[in-house]
Amino acid sequence: MDIHRPELKQKRLRRRLWQSAAAGVTLLLIAYLTLSLEPAMPKVEAAAVWIGEVEFGEFVREVRGPGTLVPREIRWISAASAGRVERVLVKPGVIVEPDTLLVELSNPELQQQAEEARWAAEAAAADLQSLQAELERQLLDARSAKATLDADHEIARMQADAERDLAQQGIVSRLQYEQNALRAKQLQLRSELESERLQQLSGSVSAQISAQQARLEQAQRLAQRRQQQLQDLSIRAGISGVLQEVSVEPGQRIELGGNIARVAKPEELIAELRIAETQARDIQLNLAVSVDTRNGIIAGRVMRIDPAVQNGTVQVDVELVEALPDGARPDLSVDGTIEIERLQDVLHVARPAYGQPDSRTSMFRVLEDGTAERVAVELGRASVSRIEVRSGLQRGQRVILSDISLWSQHDRVRLQ
Repeated sequence: MDIHRPELKQKRLRRRLWQSAAAGVTLLLIAYLTLSLEPAMPKVEAAAVWIGEVEFGEFVREVRGPGTLVPREIRWISAASAGRVERVLVKPGVIVEPDTLLVELSNPELQQQAEEARWAAEAAAADLQSLQAELERQLLDARSAKATLDADHEIARMQADAERDLAQQGIVSRLQYEQNALRAKQLQLRSELESERLQQLSGSVSAQISAQQARLEQAQRLAQRRQQQLQDLSIRAGISGVLQEVSVEPGQRIELGGNIARVAKPEELIAELRIAETQARDIQLNLAVSVDTRNGIIAGRVMRIDPAVQNGTVQVDVELVEALPDGARPDLSVDGTIEIERLQDVLHVARPAYGQPDSRTSMFRVLEDGTAERVAVELGRASVSRIEVRSGLQRGQRVILSDISLWSQHDRVRLQ
């Protein structure tokens, strides 16, 4: 017979509650201990990171950019007359003189125009000669008529003077004397009018000859211009130098002003550097520059700064003040380093892969026990390979300069 004992059931219930409570407390304690533990310190191969030392002293600010060597003087030779390319006589790379013939053009229409202009000039010259002869004839006729009138007037005057005394003595009638005197006055007036007409004719002759001479000069200049255009069909270098480019081919049609060739003086080169717009703000004229030609480093100075930004860069022209090394030629790729300023007694370090000028960042400082701890660092002015340290580090300390993004969750790492 079973005996009902309710106290045993209560004991089992209480025991289970205590066990559950103990298990819960244990889990909470384990969770607390787990969360309170620091994450495991990552291990890094020392040979796989870049470590630099903080230095104190002179700090040279520099900016660097790629570029090319270009001639200081470049001449594009254009077509002074339209035409078709008959022959290309010289290829790029050849040394040319001012009278070196580069390209020959042809233009039958221009040749016909030159001939017509020459004929027009010859016709204008013949017209001038004919006009001069005709005007000289008219002048001679007018002078002859004037001389005849002067002679008639003189005869009439003499006769009137002679008859004046005879008329007073009654030998000649008074009427005849007065008629002859009146005729003398009329001839005198006609002579004066003829003198005025001769003077006006002389002025007209000069004006007509001047006008015809102007037309002749105009025709001659047109003929000379057409002849010069014919001569310009033979394209010449114009300067001494090296032919860099010929941009036409035989059979090609060239319009007036079209580019045909480019000639440069290779002994006078400059460097055109392309500096990032963020680094070009401190560049000034006459700053010292070192240009690496891959075959030597030559000194230069900043001679021009382009005011415009193109594709994120600013063009800086550098005048080379030293002799070029062997092998230097136009379009040679170079690297230029511009010295902005020299600062004394500055704390600086090699430029890290992640720090920007005038910013705050964190860096791993290497300790003597082989670990590296994260420290806050304020960076200042930057150069090509080094950057100023304003605070957070001291002289002689070593820091990791490589990318530290993999350890962004850690404040310490161990170097092996």
